[in-house]
Amino acid sequence: MTFKRVLIVDDEAPIREMLTLALEMAGYECLEADNAQAALSQVVDARPDLILLDWMMPGTSGIELARRLKKDPLTSDIPVIMLTAKGDEDNKVQGLEAGADDYITKPFSPRELVARLKAVLRRTSPEGEDAVVKVDGLMMDPISHRVTAEGKPLEMGPTEFKLLNFFMTHQDRAFSRGQLLDYVWGGNVYVEERTVDVHIRRLRKALGDQYAPLVQTVRGMGYRFSSQHI
Repeated sequence: MTFKRVLIVDDEAPIREMLTLALEMAGYECLEADNAQAALSQVVDARPDLILLDWMMPGTSGIELARRLKKDPLTSDIPVIMLTAKGDEDNKVQGLEAGADDYITKPFSPRELVARLKAVLRRTSPEGEDAVVKVDGLMMDPISHRVTAEGKPLEMGPTEFKLLNFFMTHQDRAFSRGQLLDYVWGGNVYVEERTVDVHIRRLRKALGDQYAPLVQTVRGMGYRFSSQHI
């Protein structure tokens, strides 16, 4: 079983420590950020499964960060739970309208937090992040780290596997080379954009003549993975 990764965003260190302790005891892997900019970096580099987001923070507020995350197609599917001392109905509505998947008012018990977190994860990703992905006769299994075409195993390097994993879970969307670098390699890794082209060529070679056309070049933009126009 793969541990779920939770990003805790709160400007108060004692609260982050308390939340981390409670979630780690429940079997979750925790990341921390004390402001919106640090949170965005963590989202790009670590791709958390869920974000616990404090409403009131200096600079960019939690509600503004939630809106930004939900507007970006690459992060809109990451569930967000807002944490706040604000219990008024108007505030709850505002948080949910910003895209939050749930809303917990302080103070709350660790048991309530874990229960709400589990419920949101079940609701937002019913098949789980380790589900097998199939496109036509191409199948990718993230748990066994295997890719097969018509039942026959395909050999590819770890970067090509990550690239294919990203493509198959974000089908029919065009991504720039910069976006692929951020979401496949990570924002803190310095790699030239031309490196993306190299790995695209390797991925196409690994997929073979039948499935290489799934990885399509989008002129002036970057790349797209689609079963259309094959």
